[in-house]
Amino acid sequence: MWAEESVFYQIYPLGMCGAPFGNDGVLEHRILKVLDWIPHLVKLNVSAVYFGPVFESDTHGYNTRDYNKIDVRLGTNEDFKKVCDALHEAGIRVVLDGVFNHVGRGCPMFLDVVKNRENSAYRDWFYINFGGNDAWNDGLWYEGWEGNYDLVKLNLRNPAVCDYLIDCVKYWIDYFGIDGLRLDVAYMVDRDFLKRLRWEVDQKKQDFYLIGEILGGDYRQIVNNEMLESCTNYECYKGLYSSFNSMNMFEINHSLIRQFGSDPWTLYHGYHLMNFVDNHDVTRVASILTNPAHLPLIYAMCFGMPGYPCIYYGSEWGIKGDKKDGDPALRPAIDKPEWTDLTEWISKLAKAKRESEALNYGDFRSVVLTNRQCIFERKSEHERVLVAINADSNEYTAHFDAGCGMAVDLITGEKHDFGGGSHMPPYYAAFWKCER
Repeated sequence: MWAEESVFYQIYPLGMCGAPFGNDGVLEHRILKVLDWIPHLVKLNVSAVYFGPVFESDTHGYNTRDYNKIDVRLGTNEDFKKVCDALHEAGIRVVLDGVFNHVGRGCPMFLDVVKNRENSAYRDWFYINFGGNDAWNDGLWYEGWEGNYDLVKLNLRNPAVCDYLIDCVKYWIDYFGIDGLRLDVAYMVDRDFLKRLRWEVDQKKQDFYLIGEILGGDYRQIVNNEMLESCTNYECYKGLYSSFNSMNMFEINHSLIRQFGSDPWTLYHGYHLMNFVDNHDVTRVASILTNPAHLPLIYAMCFGMPGYPCIYYGSEWGIKGDKKDGDPALRPAIDKPEWTDLTEWISKLAKAKRESEALNYGDFRSVVLTNRQCIFERKSEHERVLVAINADSNEYTAHFDAGCGMAVDLITGEKHDFGGGSHMPPYYAAFWKCER
């Protein structure tokens, strides 16, 4: 499917477009700023944009008020349609955040329950105890997401709730032409709802793609033929930056072998997971890496490993942001994109990834592994690529049977001769395509 050959780009619209944190009710057409970023995305070789929450919400977007209305702080439905149409015209797919586990306290259905209590038509849309109370002194208790009571948990066992959400998704497909969804906290979303969602979108749009946010555990619980096509690969996210910071390439390779190796117990052989070095919920990669020289290398590792990569807006030129400073520090307003040596490097990685059968679909095999160096193979039916990383400040020569005499680096186009060992300069990364 298209996603498996894609390079994703994540935009957190409320942040990037400079919207106020609280919903002030003032209409501003901020989402149109994305139109000015499209040439940057094309030059970066991005093929899909994943938008964080765009629908009307109380504050940060994940506390939805209205699933059918673009947040007033971002603009109108017509504004966002212009953005989606322009992205599609540029050959870029559109994926939205599907926040279906909970809504905000400003959701009209929840407000109706607070007002009309047992007489509300929506009393069974949520998990309500009319004999309790909450921090807002509403005279009732309700279940919030993991104890966060600004996020009111939806009752996805109620067919009326499911019908409403499915109808909203169909509207997004019909009006905005979206190509997929990233499901927020998918690990908590009712499994029967996921099955129905998958069936409904498959009927509606044949190549629609569903990605789930999963933090840990066995991804196959919800990534399977009945539910989601893919999920966020948090296990390898941690392994990526930790391997470079501790100068221990065994960590990320252990995860890759566990997930994608050839042994019978391999967890996700044949799966395509979303890989990332940072996102809207975690410290920016430029802030978490202890050695700035590793920044190009971690992106090469991310683009070379099984799955498909997702770039977080601004990180392609190395902006910083630390989780300890709060979520707004990770989601800044940016007027216009920048182009640096790192951006140019990532653009080359993206081009190589998109055009390589082996990097898109190839099996994984670890070939050379030390604390500071690793070489692994991605092999498909018609192509064989060796992903090589030297994280050390010293040069390194790897001696191994490459299975060919010459290769071309898909990133730079340079020839590589395996005779006499594979020389790797300090802080080096390459995608060696073996010549038959």
